Amino acid sequence: MKIDALNSTSFAEMALLLGLTAVVGVLALRLRQPVLIAYIVVGILVGPAALGLVQSQDQIDLLAQIGVAVLLFLVGLKLDLKHVRHIGPVALATGLGQLAFTIMFGFLLMQAMGKGTMESLYVAIALTFSSTIIIVKLLSDKRELDSLHGRIAVGFLIVQDIAVVMAMMAMSTMRGGGDGSDPGVAFWAVLGELLARVSIAAIVMFLLMRFVLPGVTRVIARSQELLLVFAIAWGTGLAALGEWAGFSKEAGAFLAGFSLASTSYREAIGARLTGIRDFLLLFFFVDLGVKIDFTTLGDEIWSAMALSVFVLIGNPLIVMIIMGYMGYRKRTSFLAGLTVAQISEFSIVFVVMGVSLGHIGTSALGLTTLVGLVTIALSTYMILYSHPLYEWLAPWLRVFERKHPYREMAVERQSGGVTRPDVMVFGLGRYGGALARRLGESGLSVLGVEFNPEVVRSMRLQGITVRFGDGQDADFLESLPMDAVPWVISTLPDLESNRALLHALSARGFKGGVAIVARDEMHGAALIAAGAPIVLYPFRDAVDFTVERIVSLMRQDKGPG
Repeated sequence: MKIDALNSTSFAEMALLLGLTAVVGVLALRLRQPVLIAYIVVGILVGPAALGLVQSQDQIDLLAQIGVAVLLFLVGLKLDLKHVRHIGPVALATGLGQLAFTIMFGFLLMQAMGKGTMESLYVAIALTFSSTIIIVKLLSDKRELDSLHGRIAVGFLIVQDIAVVMAMMAMSTMRGGGDGSDPGVAFWAVLGELLARVSIAAIVMFLLMRFVLPGVTRVIARSQELLLVFAIAWGTGLAALGEWAGFSKEAGAFLAGFSLASTSYREAIGARLTGIRDFLLLFFFVDLGVKIDFTTLGDEIWSAMALSVFVLIGNPLIVMIIMGYMGYRKRTSFLAGLTVAQISEFSIVFVVMGVSLGHIGTSALGLTTLVGLVTIALSTYMILYSHPLYEWLAPWLRVFERKHPYREMAVERQSGGVTRPDVMVFGLGRYGGALARRLGESGLSVLGVEFNPEVVRSMRLQGITVRFGDGQDADFLESLPMDAVPWVISTLPDLESNRALLHALSARGFKGGVAIVARDEMHGAALIAAGAPIVLYPFRDAVDFTVERIVSLMRQDKGPG
């Protein structure tokens, strides 16, 4: 009975939480505020700092962790190896440069405020970590995750995530100094162990990507539902394994996505996981608000304001300096730089670890929490309105750009060689496949879209470019190069699939021509009613052509007499 009562209470609390979140979210939209901030506000309202309505903290925390794993899985899924060659050096240089700059000047700023050495070191390190989760969510909502500045930002955020793990392991070794052990020896032992784990993980991932995952995904992709379940299981499974191996859940989830990034099914997986990601991340931001403890803020308001200004301005500046020096334009540098204008939820976790180890007092936790609140809120607006902000500041940003931004020009030359298809064919069955082949033979560039992995493989062997995915999915359509495609032809067999495709194309704002194949007159009338601009009747046309040909041959046989 107690278990039933507990489950009933947890369900009621979740229902209350979702209802309140929907109400506050609508209010935020009416006020033109980011829903992300609204979610954090809901967490503060229902948490112990305010109303204390929700006691099911463990359930919320679990859903939040799964949401983070799904998010980082999707980030890894989008990491194309071809792009790593170009963004790898700048991501590494920018990430390490920003870490060094923030730690050094953050430490000096803390010292100038009269803080102790250990507290200054902890807070300075905490200021270096930007929130990968928040940034990826914002860039994804703005559809800038696949842009040049988005890819670079994700690259140096991953560098920061690795630094989080190393910093936590390094600082945790300092507690060994109290029992006569040498902290320096402990540090090098931890570093050697970490390098060994990274090497083992790299070898295992290579073997999986080379010999196991291609065959497994090819079999599972026969069912779209099973492919989705496999993706979530793979992401959360490697997240748990990553934590067990001494890394982090985030690192494991990222590697899980990266391991599938080279398969033919990544767009289909990514499209189906987008809605699940958004729902689960709601719990992450609510959980973040619930965990904010206002009793630790104390008298740190002015110190927090000074450090917030340092993070909001100093971190983007150092990113812009490094990227400008490495040959990127001021616009790319500015947009990427804004992504480090806040500290991470891991910054608070890092300081909590220092408090638990006895290295620092709770005042440092209050200071870091307040800096997190200020920078996350303000940087969210900076990123959401990044383009108007750039237009306003552009005249003063010339100093951050070389006269010849060679690296970005090289990226543009490479991406400029990508051919946009002349026609996109959805559905490559018997008729659609033959249509795609004949269009290709006529000199047109054709891109096929098909959800049957066996058909995909067969068409590729025939030289047809094919993307695996569901043409009804609006999120999947976002991954297709449709901005300059003149024509879309659908040979999907059923009416509902074509209706969904028409709706998705309309939502995307597609301006090209659309033609849809109908089985018969009734099917064609229904397609016209659904908004199909052009309806093709291959069976009727084939019959008409056959009749004309036979009649012509019969007339030839009769001859003039």
